[in-house]
Amino acid sequence: MSRALAPFVLAARHARGLLVCGLLAGVALPGAAQAIKPWLAELVAASLFFAALRIGPREALGAARDLPRTLGLVAALQLALPVAVLLVCAAMGWRDTLPALGLALMLAAPPIAGSPSLTVLVGHNPAPALRLLVLGTLLVPLTVLPTLWLMPVLGTPAAVLAAAARLLLVIGIAVAAALVVRGWLMPAPAPRTVAALDGMGVLFLTAVILGLMSALGPALREAPLTLLGWLAAAMTVNLGMQVAVKLLHAPRRGDHDAAVPHAIAAGNRNIALFLVALPPDVTGPLLVFIGCYQVPMYLTPLLLGRFYAPR
Repeated sequence: MSRALAPFVLAARHARGLLVCGLLAGVALPGAAQAIKPWLAELVAASLFFAALRIGPREALGAARDLPRTLGLVAALQLALPVAVLLVCAAMGWRDTLPALGLALMLAAPPIAGSPSLTVLVGHNPAPALRLLVLGTLLVPLTVLPTLWLMPVLGTPAAVLAAAARLLLVIGIAVAAALVVRGWLMPAPAPRTVAALDGMGVLFLTAVILGLMSALGPALREAPLTLLGWLAAAMTVNLGMQVAVKLLHAPRRGDHDAAVPHAIAAGNRNIALFLVALPPDVTGPLLVFIGCYQVPMYLTPLLLGRFYAPR
């Protein structure tokens, strides 16, 4: 058993390198990226399963101790913020544009499954990021409803409710299955087993990144200036959100330990989760933006490492 786990433990040990390799391979190997693209929904669900399996029922329930504060953050980040952006876009006449749709869906998404790991990589306590990940993911079918409702491009109210129902079904199955497996089969996993679970999750996440980058290779060849525009937008939104949330926490003494994990969770959102709920004709045009968004996401430890360095 120990030898069987060795490749996954190695993957966990080199997680940062694997994520960067996924980004580069998605651009350099368009054939591989295109082959994975049809399986993105399943890969996203699998990465969510391993995130929940890594957390386990005990830690997931332990998040209830900080429930009111975490619920407030989820409501602010996943509900109030995207609705406010859509209202501003509607006032400016931009609500039906592709950038507005991409920005709204990104802000309505929960933190990525790797947000606690990114927090560890910059030297901080991952627990606050873990709490936002658990509650944010479980509540996204509810918090996303106003955002979907305000986007007419997504279809009729029935289509909106159907999208939320599909999202709830995928999240519910993935999380419930993971917690049952963890509770029954591995209630107290050894550190090496936990590391192997991390490695499995990283491998699925790398495959997701590779598939999400499928639109970047063709865009780089056919419309490089458009791609650079999307990349600049993704970098600005992602890193800008992280810096803003970190600075907003700074004056508040009680939030000092949570500033970095909250900032990382706020900027790095799992927009790919909507690939399992929304129709391909809606998400297809956004694949370039989603692919570009992976760049600042998985380069966070490199780009903001000094900004987040413990003092």
